[in-house]
Amino acid sequence: MTPSDVKATLSFSDGSPSMDLPIYKGSVGPDVIDIRKLYAQTGKFTYDPGFLSTASCQSAITYIDGDKGELLYRGYPIEQLAENCDFLETCYLLLNGELPNVTEKAKFVKTVNGHTMVNEQMQFFLRGFRRDAHPMAVLTGLVGGLSAFYHDSTDVQNPEHRAIAAIRLIAKMPTLVAMAYKYSIGQPYIYPRNDLSYTSNFMRMMFGTPCEEYVPNDVLVRAMDRIFILHADHEQNASTSTVRLCGSSGTNPFAAIAAGVACLWGPAHGGANEACLNMLEDIQKMGGVAKVGKFIEQVKDKNSGVRLMGFGHRVYKNYDPRAKLMRETCHEVLAEMGLQNDPLFKLAMELEKIALEDDYFVSRKLYPNVDFYSGIVQRAIGIPVSLFTAIFALARTVGWIAQLNEMIGDPEYKIGRPRQLFVGATARDVTPIAERA
Repeated sequence: MTPSDVKATLSFSDGSPSMDLPIYKGSVGPDVIDIRKLYAQTGKFTYDPGFLSTASCQSAITYIDGDKGELLYRGYPIEQLAENCDFLETCYLLLNGELPNVTEKAKFVKTVNGHTMVNEQMQFFLRGFRRDAHPMAVLTGLVGGLSAFYHDSTDVQNPEHRAIAAIRLIAKMPTLVAMAYKYSIGQPYIYPRNDLSYTSNFMRMMFGTPCEEYVPNDVLVRAMDRIFILHADHEQNASTSTVRLCGSSGTNPFAAIAAGVACLWGPAHGGANEACLNMLEDIQKMGGVAKVGKFIEQVKDKNSGVRLMGFGHRVYKNYDPRAKLMRETCHEVLAEMGLQNDPLFKLAMELEKIALEDDYFVSRKLYPNVDFYSGIVQRAIGIPVSLFTAIFALARTVGWIAQLNEMIGDPEYKIGRPRQLFVGATARDVTPIAERA
Protein backbone atom coordinates (compact mmCIF):
# COMPACT_ATOMS: atom_id res chain seq x y z
CA MET A 1 0.00 0.00 0.00
CA THR A 2 1.14 3.53 -0.76
CA PRO A 3 0.17 6.22 1.82
CA SER A 4 -1.63 9.21 0.34
CA ASP A 5 -0.76 12.82 1.17
CA VAL A 6 -4.47 13.35 1.77
CA LYS A 7 -6.15 12.22 5.00
CA ALA A 8 -9.81 11.76 5.85
CA THR A 9 -11.16 13.57 8.90
CA LEU A 10 -14.01 11.99 10.83
CA SER A 11 -15.96 14.45 12.95
CA PHE A 12 -18.92 13.98 15.30
CA SER A 13 -21.85 16.31 15.85
CA ASP A 14 -22.00 15.41 19.57
CA GLY A 15 -18.76 17.24 20.26
CA SER A 16 -16.54 14.15 20.45
CA PRO A 17 -12.98 14.77 19.22
CA SER A 18 -12.49 14.41 15.47
CA MET A 19 -10.11 11.79 14.10
CA ASP A 20 -7.74 11.82 11.15
CA LEU A 21 -7.76 8.60 9.13
CA PRO A 22 -4.91 7.60 6.77
CA ILE A 23 -5.75 7.03 3.11
CA TYR A 24 -3.88 4.44 1.05
CA LYS A 25 -3.59 4.08 -2.70
CA GLY A 26 -3.45 0.76 -4.49
CA SER A 27 -1.70 0.29 -7.82
CA VAL A 28 -5.13 0.68 -9.44
CA GLY A 29 -8.69 1.09 -8.18
CA PRO A 30 -10.35 3.13 -5.43
CA ASP A 31 -8.36 4.58 -2.53
CA VAL A 32 -9.05 3.06 0.90
CA ILE A 33 -9.56 4.77 4.25
CA ASP A 34 -7.71 3.01 7.07
CA ILE A 35 -10.13 2.58 10.00
CA ARG A 36 -8.10 0.06 11.98
CA LYS A 37 -7.69 2.44 14.95
CA LEU A 38 -11.27 3.70 14.84
CA TYR A 39 -12.59 1.62 17.75
CA ALA A 40 -9.53 2.17 19.93
CA GLN A 41 -9.75 5.95 19.52
CA THR A 42 -13.51 6.53 19.35
CA GLY A 43 -15.20 3.43 20.82
CA LYS A 44 -17.23 3.11 17.60
CA PHE A 45 -17.44 0.50 14.84
CA THR A 46 -18.41 0.92 11.20
CA TYR A 47 -21.57 -0.72 9.85
CA ASP A 48 -21.27 -2.31 6.39
CA PRO A 49 -23.53 -5.36 5.80
CA GLY A 50 -22.15 -7.51 3.00
CA PHE A 51 -18.85 -5.57 3.17
CA LEU A 52 -19.90 -3.55 0.12
CA SER A 53 -17.59 -0.65 1.02
CA THR A 54 -14.94 -2.48 3.02
CA ALA A 55 -11.54 -3.73 1.86
CA SER A 56 -10.85 -6.77 4.05
CA CYS A 57 -7.26 -7.23 2.90
CA GLN A 58 -4.56 -6.06 0.53
CA SER A 59 -3.99 -8.37 -2.43
CA ALA A 60 -1.87 -8.50 -5.57
CA ILE A 61 -3.67 -11.41 -7.27
CA THR A 62 -6.86 -10.37 -9.05
CA TYR A 63 -8.35 -7.00 -9.94
CA ILE A 64 -11.87 -6.26 -11.17
CA ASP A 65 -13.15 -2.97 -12.58
CA GLY A 66 -16.89 -3.52 -12.73
CA ASP A 67 -17.63 -0.27 -14.54
CA LYS A 68 -15.17 -1.03 -17.34
CA GLY A 69 -15.94 -4.75 -17.43
CA GLU A 70 -12.29 -5.57 -16.72
CA LEU A 71 -10.80 -8.63 -15.02
CA LEU A 72 -7.04 -9.00 -14.50
CA TYR A 73 -5.10 -11.97 -13.13
CA ARG A 74 -1.76 -10.62 -11.84
CA GLY A 75 -2.20 -7.72 -14.28
CA TYR A 76 -3.01 -9.84 -17.35
CA PRO A 77 -6.44 -9.32 -18.98
CA ILE A 78 -8.57 -12.44 -18.71
CA GLU A 79 -9.25 -12.30 -22.46
CA GLN A 80 -5.54 -12.68 -23.27
CA LEU A 81 -5.06 -15.52 -20.82
CA ALA A 82 -8.08 -17.44 -22.12
CA GLU A 83 -6.91 -17.02 -25.72
CA ASN A 84 -3.20 -17.68 -25.26
CA CYS A 85 -2.70 -19.86 -22.17
CA ASP A 86 -3.96 -23.13 -20.76
CA PHE A 87 -5.29 -23.71 -17.26
CA LEU A 88 -2.04 -24.93 -15.66
CA GLU A 89 -0.18 -21.87 -16.98
CA THR A 90 -2.89 -19.78 -15.34
CA CYS A 91 -2.49 -21.76 -12.11
CA TYR A 92 1.25 -21.09 -12.14
CA LEU A 93 0.57 -17.39 -12.69
CA LEU A 94 -1.89 -17.11 -9.80
CA LEU A 95 0.39 -19.00 -7.43
CA ASN A 96 3.70 -17.40 -8.40
CA GLY A 97 2.89 -13.98 -9.82
CA GLU A 98 4.34 -14.52 -13.32
CA LEU A 99 3.58 -16.72 -16.29
CA PRO A 100 5.96 -19.68 -16.63
CA ASN A 101 8.58 -20.04 -19.33
CA VAL A 102 8.88 -23.33 -21.21
CA THR A 103 11.11 -24.97 -18.58
CA GLU A 104 9.04 -23.75 -15.63
CA LYS A 105 5.81 -24.91 -17.23
CA ALA A 106 7.18 -28.38 -17.99
CA LYS A 107 8.36 -28.77 -14.39
CA PHE A 108 5.05 -27.51 -12.98
CA VAL A 109 2.98 -29.80 -15.21
CA LYS A 110 5.13 -32.80 -14.25
CA THR A 111 4.75 -31.95 -10.55
CA VAL A 112 0.96 -31.62 -10.79
CA ASN A 113 0.70 -34.84 -12.82
CA GLY A 114 2.65 -36.65 -10.12
CA HIS A 115 -0.14 -35.99 -7.61
CA THR A 116 -3.32 -36.74 -9.58
CA MET A 117 -4.10 -40.03 -7.85
CA VAL A 118 -5.96 -40.09 -4.53
CA ASN A 119 -5.63 -42.57 -1.71
CA GLU A 120 -7.49 -45.78 -2.56
CA GLN A 121 -9.47 -45.48 0.68
CA MET A 122 -11.28 -42.48 -0.83
CA GLN A 123 -13.53 -44.88 -2.74
CA PHE A 124 -14.65 -46.41 0.57
CA PHE A 125 -15.30 -42.91 1.91
CA LEU A 126 -17.54 -42.32 -1.11
CA ARG A 127 -19.60 -45.39 -0.35
CA GLY A 128 -20.81 -43.70 2.81
CA PHE A 129 -22.83 -41.24 0.70
CA ARG A 130 -26.16 -41.92 -0.93
CA ARG A 131 -25.90 -42.35 -4.70
CA ASP A 132 -28.26 -39.41 -5.23
CA ALA A 133 -26.38 -37.04 -2.87
CA HIS A 134 -25.63 -33.63 -4.39
CA PRO A 135 -22.05 -33.62 -5.75
CA MET A 136 -21.23 -30.52 -3.67
CA ALA A 137 -22.19 -32.34 -0.47
CA VAL A 138 -19.87 -35.17 -1.52
CA LEU A 139 -17.06 -32.83 -2.58
CA THR A 140 -17.17 -30.87 0.68
CA GLY A 141 -16.59 -34.11 2.56
CA LEU A 142 -13.91 -35.42 0.20
CA VAL A 143 -11.83 -32.22 0.23
CA GLY A 144 -12.05 -31.89 4.00
CA GLY A 145 -11.13 -35.57 4.28
CA LEU A 146 -7.86 -35.04 2.42
CA SER A 147 -6.35 -33.66 5.63
CA ALA A 148 -6.83 -37.13 7.17
CA PHE A 149 -4.56 -38.64 4.49
CA TYR A 150 -1.84 -35.98 4.16
CA HIS A 151 -0.57 -35.14 7.63
CA ASP A 152 2.75 -34.05 6.16
CA SER A 153 1.28 -30.87 4.62
CA THR A 154 -1.25 -29.54 7.13
CA ASP A 155 0.85 -26.87 8.89
CA VAL A 156 -0.43 -23.68 7.30
CA GLN A 157 2.43 -21.68 8.84
CA ASN A 158 5.03 -23.77 7.00
CA PRO A 159 5.66 -22.44 3.44
CA GLU A 160 6.78 -25.90 2.22
CA HIS A 161 3.60 -27.49 3.58
CA ARG A 162 1.48 -24.84 1.87
CA ALA A 163 3.29 -25.42 -1.44
CA ILE A 164 2.80 -29.19 -1.24
CA ALA A 165 -0.86 -28.81 -0.26
CA ALA A 166 -1.39 -26.41 -3.17
CA ILE A 167 -0.09 -28.93 -5.71
CA ARG A 168 -2.05 -31.77 -4.15
CA LEU A 169 -5.31 -29.86 -4.21
CA ILE A 170 -4.91 -28.64 -7.80
CA ALA A 171 -3.94 -32.14 -8.95
CA LYS A 172 -6.54 -34.12 -7.03
CA MET A 173 -9.64 -31.97 -7.49
CA PRO A 174 -10.35 -33.29 -11.03
CA THR A 175 -9.98 -36.84 -9.75
CA LEU A 176 -12.35 -36.21 -6.82
CA VAL A 177 -14.98 -34.47 -8.96
CA ALA A 178 -14.87 -37.28 -11.53
CA MET A 179 -15.11 -39.89 -8.77
CA ALA A 180 -18.15 -38.15 -7.29
CA TYR A 181 -19.79 -38.21 -10.74
CA LYS A 182 -18.95 -41.84 -11.45
CA TYR A 183 -20.26 -42.85 -8.03
CA SER A 184 -23.57 -41.08 -8.68
CA ILE A 185 -24.17 -42.98 -11.94
CA GLY A 186 -22.84 -46.33 -10.77
CA GLN A 187 -19.88 -46.54 -13.15
CA PRO A 188 -16.36 -47.64 -12.16
CA TYR A 189 -13.81 -44.97 -11.34
CA ILE A 190 -11.31 -44.15 -14.06
CA TYR A 191 -7.75 -43.65 -12.86
CA PRO A 192 -5.87 -40.56 -14.11
CA ARG A 193 -3.48 -40.81 -17.02
CA ASN A 194 -0.55 -38.48 -16.65
CA ASP A 195 0.40 -38.37 -20.31
CA LEU A 196 -2.74 -36.34 -21.02
CA SER A 197 -3.22 -32.63 -20.42
CA TYR A 198 -4.89 -31.54 -17.19
CA THR A 199 -8.26 -30.94 -18.85
CA SER A 200 -8.13 -33.94 -21.22
CA ASN A 201 -7.36 -36.12 -18.22
CA PHE A 202 -10.37 -34.73 -16.35
CA MET A 203 -12.71 -35.36 -19.27
CA ARG A 204 -11.39 -38.91 -19.69
CA MET A 205 -12.00 -39.60 -15.99
CA MET A 206 -15.50 -38.16 -16.40
CA PHE A 207 -16.62 -39.86 -19.60
CA GLY A 208 -14.29 -42.82 -20.11
CA THR A 209 -15.16 -46.41 -19.21
CA PRO A 210 -13.11 -49.63 -19.04
CA CYS A 211 -15.03 -50.86 -22.11
CA GLU A 212 -13.31 -48.57 -24.60
CA GLU A 213 -10.67 -45.89 -24.66
CA TYR A 214 -11.95 -42.32 -24.43
CA VAL A 215 -10.67 -40.06 -27.21
CA PRO A 216 -10.74 -36.38 -26.16
CA ASN A 217 -12.39 -33.93 -28.57
CA ASP A 218 -10.10 -30.91 -28.96
CA VAL A 219 -12.98 -28.42 -29.23
CA LEU A 220 -14.61 -29.72 -26.05
CA VAL A 221 -11.32 -29.92 -24.16
CA ARG A 222 -10.50 -26.34 -25.09
CA ALA A 223 -13.98 -25.24 -24.00
CA MET A 224 -13.61 -26.92 -20.62
CA ASP A 225 -10.09 -25.54 -20.19
CA ARG A 226 -11.46 -22.06 -20.87
CA ILE A 227 -14.18 -22.58 -18.26
CA PHE A 228 -11.43 -23.46 -15.77
CA ILE A 229 -9.42 -20.33 -16.63
CA LEU A 230 -12.41 -17.99 -16.43
CA HIS A 231 -13.40 -19.33 -13.01
CA ALA A 232 -9.91 -19.62 -11.49
CA ASP A 233 -10.21 -16.50 -9.32
CA HIS A 234 -12.51 -13.53 -8.89
CA GLU A 235 -11.12 -11.27 -6.18
CA GLN A 236 -12.69 -11.15 -2.67
CA ASN A 237 -16.00 -12.89 -3.36
CA ALA A 238 -18.01 -14.84 -0.79
CA SER A 239 -16.14 -18.16 -1.08
CA THR A 240 -12.69 -16.56 -1.28
CA SER A 241 -13.46 -14.45 1.78
CA THR A 242 -14.64 -17.65 3.49
CA VAL A 243 -11.34 -19.40 2.70
CA ARG A 244 -9.39 -16.41 4.03
CA LEU A 245 -11.52 -16.18 7.19
CA CYS A 246 -11.29 -19.92 7.80
CA GLY A 247 -7.55 -19.94 7.11
CA SER A 248 -6.97 -16.98 9.44
CA SER A 249 -7.59 -19.29 12.40
CA GLY A 250 -4.55 -21.35 11.39
CA THR A 251 -6.54 -24.34 10.15
CA ASN A 252 -4.98 -26.62 7.55
CA PRO A 253 -5.30 -25.77 3.83
CA PHE A 254 -7.59 -28.73 3.08
CA ALA A 255 -10.11 -27.59 5.70
CA ALA A 256 -9.97 -23.99 4.44
CA ILE A 257 -10.62 -25.09 0.85
CA ALA A 258 -13.47 -27.35 2.01
CA ALA A 259 -15.02 -24.26 3.61
CA GLY A 260 -14.74 -22.50 0.25
CA VAL A 261 -16.45 -25.43 -1.47
CA ALA A 262 -19.33 -25.25 1.03
CA CYS A 263 -19.77 -21.51 0.48
CA LEU A 264 -19.60 -21.85 -3.30
CA TRP A 265 -22.54 -24.25 -3.20
CA GLY A 266 -25.05 -21.40 -2.71
CA PRO A 267 -27.29 -20.51 -5.70
CA ALA A 268 -26.31 -16.84 -5.36
CA HIS A 269 -22.65 -17.78 -5.89
CA GLY A 270 -21.31 -20.92 -7.56
CA GLY A 271 -24.73 -22.43 -8.00
CA ALA A 272 -25.82 -19.66 -10.37
CA ASN A 273 -25.19 -21.63 -13.57
CA GLU A 274 -27.15 -24.56 -12.15
CA ALA A 275 -30.01 -22.17 -11.33
CA CYS A 276 -29.80 -20.77 -14.88
CA LEU A 277 -30.20 -24.19 -16.51
CA ASN A 278 -33.07 -25.02 -14.16
CA MET A 279 -34.74 -21.78 -15.28
CA LEU A 280 -34.34 -22.73 -18.94
CA GLU A 281 -35.85 -26.15 -18.28
CA ASP A 282 -38.80 -24.54 -16.48
CA ILE A 283 -39.44 -22.26 -19.49
CA GLN A 284 -39.18 -25.28 -21.79
CA LYS A 285 -41.87 -27.03 -19.76
CA MET A 286 -44.08 -23.93 -20.12
CA GLY A 287 -43.87 -24.13 -23.89
CA GLY A 288 -40.30 -23.24 -24.84
CA VAL A 289 -39.44 -20.52 -27.34
CA ALA A 290 -43.13 -19.72 -27.91
CA LYS A 291 -43.45 -18.70 -24.26
CA VAL A 292 -40.27 -16.63 -23.98
CA GLY A 293 -42.22 -13.38 -24.47
CA LYS A 294 -44.59 -14.26 -21.64
CA PHE A 295 -41.67 -15.18 -19.39
CA ILE A 296 -39.89 -11.89 -20.13
CA GLU A 297 -43.04 -9.95 -19.23
CA GLN A 298 -43.14 -11.79 -15.90
CA VAL A 299 -39.49 -10.87 -15.31
CA LYS A 300 -40.29 -7.20 -15.93
CA ASP A 301 -43.21 -7.34 -13.47
CA LYS A 302 -41.72 -6.67 -10.05
CA ASN A 303 -44.69 -8.28 -8.34
CA SER A 304 -44.43 -11.61 -10.19
CA GLY A 305 -41.51 -12.95 -8.17
CA VAL A 306 -39.99 -14.36 -11.40
CA ARG A 307 -36.23 -13.86 -11.68
CA LEU A 308 -34.02 -13.97 -14.75
CA MET A 309 -31.06 -16.18 -13.83
CA GLY A 310 -27.70 -15.91 -15.61
CA PHE A 311 -28.04 -12.22 -16.43
CA GLY A 312 -26.34 -9.27 -14.75
CA HIS A 313 -23.67 -9.40 -12.04
CA ARG A 314 -23.23 -7.78 -8.65
CA VAL A 315 -19.74 -6.54 -9.53
CA TYR A 316 -19.91 -5.86 -13.26
CA LYS A 317 -21.91 -2.82 -14.36
CA ASN A 318 -20.87 -3.56 -17.90
CA TYR A 319 -20.63 -6.75 -19.97
CA ASP A 320 -18.89 -9.44 -17.93
CA PRO A 321 -15.56 -9.92 -19.80
CA ARG A 322 -15.73 -13.64 -19.09
CA ALA A 323 -19.16 -13.83 -20.73
CA LYS A 324 -17.81 -12.51 -24.03
CA LEU A 325 -15.32 -15.36 -24.16
CA MET A 326 -17.84 -17.98 -23.08
CA ARG A 327 -20.36 -16.76 -25.67
CA GLU A 328 -17.84 -17.50 -28.41
CA THR A 329 -16.99 -20.85 -26.83
CA CYS A 330 -20.68 -21.68 -26.42
CA HIS A 331 -21.39 -21.27 -30.12
CA GLU A 332 -18.25 -23.28 -31.03
CA VAL A 333 -19.36 -26.18 -28.84
CA LEU A 334 -22.96 -26.18 -30.07
CA ALA A 335 -21.69 -26.23 -33.66
CA GLU A 336 -19.22 -29.04 -32.91
CA MET A 337 -21.93 -31.14 -31.25
CA GLY A 338 -24.59 -30.30 -33.85
CA LEU A 339 -26.91 -28.96 -31.15
CA GLN A 340 -27.93 -25.63 -32.70
CA ASN A 341 -31.50 -26.97 -33.04
CA ASP A 342 -31.73 -28.57 -29.60
CA PRO A 343 -34.90 -27.09 -28.02
CA LEU A 344 -33.21 -25.97 -24.81
CA PHE A 345 -30.30 -24.35 -26.64
CA LYS A 346 -32.63 -22.62 -29.10
CA LEU A 347 -34.49 -21.28 -26.08
CA ALA A 348 -31.23 -20.05 -24.53
CA MET A 349 -30.21 -18.28 -27.73
CA GLU A 350 -33.64 -16.60 -27.95
CA LEU A 351 -33.25 -15.35 -24.38
CA GLU A 352 -29.77 -14.10 -25.22
CA LYS A 353 -31.11 -12.23 -28.27
CA ILE A 354 -33.84 -10.51 -26.25
CA ALA A 355 -31.48 -9.55 -23.43
CA LEU A 356 -29.00 -7.99 -25.85
CA GLU A 357 -31.69 -6.02 -27.73
CA ASP A 358 -34.53 -5.24 -25.30
CA ASP A 359 -34.14 -1.75 -23.83
CA TYR A 360 -35.38 -2.97 -20.43
CA PHE A 361 -32.33 -5.21 -20.05
CA VAL A 362 -29.84 -3.04 -21.95
CA SER A 363 -30.67 0.08 -19.89
CA ARG A 364 -30.24 -1.91 -16.68
CA LYS A 365 -27.08 -3.56 -18.00
CA LEU A 366 -28.55 -7.01 -17.45
CA TYR A 367 -26.28 -8.72 -19.96
CA PRO A 368 -25.82 -12.50 -20.07
CA ASN A 369 -23.07 -13.39 -17.60
CA VAL A 370 -20.50 -16.17 -17.53
CA ASP A 371 -22.88 -18.49 -15.67
CA PHE A 372 -25.43 -18.30 -18.50
CA TYR A 373 -22.98 -19.49 -21.15
CA SER A 374 -20.90 -21.89 -19.05
CA GLY A 375 -24.02 -23.77 -18.02
CA ILE A 376 -25.07 -24.20 -21.65
CA VAL A 377 -21.55 -25.33 -22.64
CA GLN A 378 -21.33 -27.89 -19.85
CA ARG A 379 -24.75 -29.32 -20.63
CA ALA A 380 -23.77 -29.63 -24.30
CA ILE A 381 -20.58 -31.47 -23.31
CA GLY A 382 -22.68 -33.93 -21.32
CA ILE A 383 -22.10 -32.76 -17.77
CA PRO A 384 -25.21 -33.06 -15.58
CA VAL A 385 -26.58 -29.84 -14.12
CA SER A 386 -26.00 -31.00 -10.54
CA LEU A 387 -22.25 -31.22 -11.23
CA PHE A 388 -21.84 -27.64 -12.53
CA THR A 389 -20.93 -26.15 -9.15
CA ALA A 390 -18.43 -28.92 -8.40
CA ILE A 391 -16.60 -28.06 -11.64
CA PHE A 392 -16.66 -24.41 -10.58
CA ALA A 393 -15.02 -25.49 -7.29
CA LEU A 394 -12.40 -27.48 -9.22
CA ALA A 395 -11.45 -24.36 -11.18
CA ARG A 396 -11.61 -21.95 -8.23
CA THR A 397 -9.37 -24.10 -6.01
CA VAL A 398 -6.19 -22.50 -7.35
CA GLY A 399 -7.56 -19.03 -6.65
CA TRP A 400 -8.51 -19.99 -3.11
CA ILE A 401 -5.04 -21.41 -2.50
CA ALA A 402 -3.29 -18.35 -3.93
CA GLN A 403 -5.43 -16.07 -1.75
CA LEU A 404 -4.85 -18.22 1.35
CA ASN A 405 -1.08 -18.29 0.81
CA GLU A 406 -1.03 -14.53 0.25
CA MET A 407 -2.90 -13.93 3.50
CA ILE A 408 -0.67 -16.23 5.57
CA GLY A 409 2.41 -14.49 4.15
CA ASP A 410 1.06 -11.03 5.03
CA PRO A 411 2.73 -9.77 8.25
CA GLU A 412 -0.40 -7.74 9.04
CA TYR A 413 -2.83 -10.66 8.93
CA LYS A 414 -4.86 -11.51 12.04
CA ILE A 415 -7.62 -13.96 12.77
CA GLY A 416 -10.84 -12.59 11.30
CA ARG A 417 -13.25 -11.14 13.83
CA PRO A 418 -16.09 -9.04 12.35
CA ARG A 419 -18.03 -6.75 14.68
CA GLN A 420 -21.78 -6.22 14.93
CA LEU A 421 -24.48 -3.66 15.61
CA PHE A 422 -26.32 -5.35 18.46
CA VAL A 423 -30.10 -4.77 18.49
CA GLY A 424 -31.20 -7.49 20.93
CA ALA A 425 -32.32 -7.37 24.55
CA THR A 426 -30.18 -5.55 27.09
CA ALA A 427 -29.02 -7.28 30.30
CA ARG A 428 -31.90 -8.74 32.33
CA ASP A 429 -32.47 -11.24 35.14
CA VAL A 430 -33.76 -14.79 34.77
CA THR A 431 -37.27 -15.28 36.22
CA PRO A 432 -38.03 -18.62 37.91
CA ILE A 433 -39.99 -20.88 35.54
CA ALA A 434 -43.13 -20.85 37.71
CA GLU A 435 -43.31 -17.07 37.52
CA ARG A 436 -42.86 -16.69 33.74
CA ALA A 437 -45.93 -15.56 31.79
